[in-house]
Amino acid sequence: MKTFTVKKPVHSFRDLEVYQKTMEASVVVAKNLKTKLNQLKYSMADNMIQCSMSIPLFLGEAHSIRFGDHTRAILLLEKAMADCNKMIIYLEQIKGIYGSKLDFDLIEDLIKKYAETRTKIFRLEKAWQKFTPPMK
Repeated sequence: MKTFTVKKPVHSFRDLEVYQKTMEASVVVAKNLKTKLNQLKYSMADNMIQCSMSIPLFLGEAHSIRFGDHTRAILLLEKAMADCNKMIIYLEQIKGIYGSKLDFDLIEDLIKKYAETRTKIFRLEKAWQKFTPPMK
Protein backbone atom coordinates (compact mmCIF):
# COMPACT_ATOMS: atom_id res chain seq x y z
CA MET A 1 0.00 0.00 0.00
CA LYS A 2 1.33 3.41 -0.97
CA THR A 3 1.65 6.13 1.60
CA PHE A 4 -0.35 9.27 0.98
CA THR A 5 1.60 12.32 -0.12
CA VAL A 6 0.17 15.75 -0.67
CA LYS A 7 0.73 17.07 -4.18
CA LYS A 8 2.04 20.56 -4.81
CA PRO A 9 -0.70 23.12 -5.39
CA VAL A 10 -1.29 24.10 -9.00
CA HIS A 11 -0.72 27.82 -9.53
CA SER A 12 -0.20 27.74 -13.29
CA PHE A 13 -0.40 25.23 -16.11
CA ARG A 14 3.35 24.71 -15.68
CA ASP A 15 2.60 23.05 -12.33
CA LEU A 16 0.43 20.37 -13.97
CA GLU A 17 2.25 17.05 -14.13
CA VAL A 18 0.59 16.26 -17.47
CA TYR A 19 2.00 19.48 -18.92
CA GLN A 20 5.49 18.74 -17.58
CA LYS A 21 5.51 15.16 -18.89
CA THR A 22 4.21 16.04 -22.35
CA MET A 23 6.60 18.96 -22.70
CA GLU A 24 9.46 16.68 -21.68
CA ALA A 25 8.34 14.07 -24.22
CA SER A 26 8.03 16.67 -27.01
CA VAL A 27 11.59 17.81 -26.32
CA VAL A 28 12.81 14.20 -26.51
CA VAL A 29 10.96 13.69 -29.80
CA ALA A 30 12.36 16.89 -31.31
CA LYS A 31 15.88 16.40 -29.97
CA ASN A 32 16.40 12.63 -30.24
CA LEU A 33 14.07 11.46 -33.01
CA LYS A 34 13.60 14.25 -35.53
CA THR A 35 17.10 14.15 -37.03
CA LYS A 36 17.15 10.37 -37.25
CA LEU A 37 13.67 10.26 -38.81
CA ASN A 38 14.65 12.89 -41.37
CA GLN A 39 17.76 10.84 -42.24
CA LEU A 40 15.52 7.81 -42.71
CA LYS A 41 13.21 9.97 -44.87
CA TYR A 42 10.15 9.33 -42.69
CA SER A 43 7.52 11.48 -44.39
CA MET A 44 5.46 12.01 -41.23
CA ALA A 45 8.28 13.38 -39.05
CA ASP A 46 7.07 16.99 -39.12
CA ASN A 47 3.49 15.92 -38.39
CA MET A 48 4.73 13.92 -35.42
CA ILE A 49 6.76 16.85 -34.08
CA GLN A 50 3.74 19.15 -34.37
CA CYS A 51 1.50 16.57 -32.70
CA SER A 52 3.92 16.15 -29.78
CA MET A 53 4.00 19.92 -29.26
CA SER A 54 0.23 20.36 -29.58
CA ILE A 55 -0.42 18.39 -26.38
CA PRO A 56 1.29 20.81 -23.95
CA LEU A 57 -0.14 23.72 -25.99
CA PHE A 58 -3.69 22.39 -25.53
CA LEU A 59 -3.08 21.82 -21.82
CA GLY A 60 -1.79 25.35 -21.30
CA GLU A 61 -4.71 26.88 -23.18
CA ALA A 62 -7.27 24.70 -21.38
CA HIS A 63 -5.87 25.69 -17.99
CA SER A 64 -6.13 29.37 -18.92
CA ILE A 65 -9.78 29.27 -19.94
CA ARG A 66 -11.15 26.60 -17.58
CA PHE A 67 -13.26 29.09 -15.64
CA GLY A 68 -14.15 31.49 -18.44
CA ASP A 69 -15.10 28.96 -21.12
CA HIS A 70 -15.53 25.70 -19.24
CA THR A 71 -16.89 23.72 -22.20
CA ARG A 72 -14.04 24.75 -24.49
CA ALA A 73 -11.46 23.92 -21.80
CA ILE A 74 -12.88 20.39 -21.52
CA LEU A 75 -12.77 20.07 -25.32
CA LEU A 76 -9.11 21.11 -25.31
CA LEU A 77 -8.38 18.35 -22.79
CA GLU A 78 -10.16 15.94 -25.17
CA LYS A 79 -7.92 17.15 -28.02
CA ALA A 80 -4.84 16.64 -25.84
CA MET A 81 -5.94 13.06 -25.11
CA ALA A 82 -6.58 12.43 -28.81
CA ASP A 83 -3.11 13.72 -29.64
CA CYS A 84 -1.59 11.42 -27.01
CA ASN A 85 -3.24 8.56 -28.90
CA LYS A 86 -1.92 9.94 -32.21
CA MET A 87 1.61 10.06 -30.80
CA ILE A 88 1.35 6.42 -29.76
CA ILE A 89 0.23 5.58 -33.30
CA TYR A 90 3.13 7.54 -34.86
CA LEU A 91 5.62 5.89 -32.51
CA GLU A 92 4.29 2.39 -33.14
CA GLN A 93 4.44 3.03 -36.88
CA ILE A 94 8.07 4.14 -36.83
CA LYS A 95 8.91 1.20 -34.59
CA GLY A 96 7.29 -1.11 -37.15
CA ILE A 97 8.88 0.54 -40.17
CA TYR A 98 12.40 1.16 -38.91
CA GLY A 99 12.77 -1.38 -36.10
CA SER A 100 16.41 -1.68 -35.09
CA LYS A 101 17.44 1.53 -36.88
CA LEU A 102 15.98 3.50 -33.97
CA ASP A 103 16.44 3.29 -30.20
CA PHE A 104 13.79 0.69 -29.32
CA ASP A 105 13.87 1.50 -25.58
CA LEU A 106 13.37 5.21 -26.27
CA ILE A 107 10.35 4.50 -28.48
CA GLU A 108 8.84 2.14 -25.91
CA ASP A 109 9.45 4.66 -23.12
CA LEU A 110 7.70 7.40 -25.12
CA ILE A 111 4.74 5.13 -25.89
CA LYS A 112 4.40 4.31 -22.20
CA LYS A 113 4.71 7.98 -21.23
CA TYR A 114 2.01 9.08 -23.69
CA ALA A 115 -0.34 6.27 -22.59
CA GLU A 116 0.08 7.12 -18.89
CA THR A 117 -0.30 10.83 -19.57
CA ARG A 118 -3.48 10.26 -21.54
CA THR A 119 -4.98 8.51 -18.49
CA LYS A 120 -3.88 11.38 -16.23
CA ILE A 121 -5.42 13.95 -18.58
CA PHE A 122 -8.65 11.94 -18.44
CA ARG A 123 -8.59 12.14 -14.63
CA LEU A 124 -7.89 15.88 -14.84
CA GLU A 125 -10.87 16.26 -17.16
CA LYS A 126 -13.11 14.41 -14.69
CA ALA A 127 -11.89 16.69 -11.90
CA TRP A 128 -12.56 19.81 -13.98
CA GLN A 129 -16.03 18.55 -14.86
CA LYS A 130 -16.90 18.76 -11.17
CA PHE A 131 -16.53 22.54 -11.37
CA THR A 132 -19.74 24.37 -11.98
CA PRO A 133 -19.42 26.47 -15.12
CA PRO A 134 -19.93 30.19 -14.45
CA MET A 135 -23.35 31.68 -15.09
CA LYS A 136 -23.53 33.80 -18.23
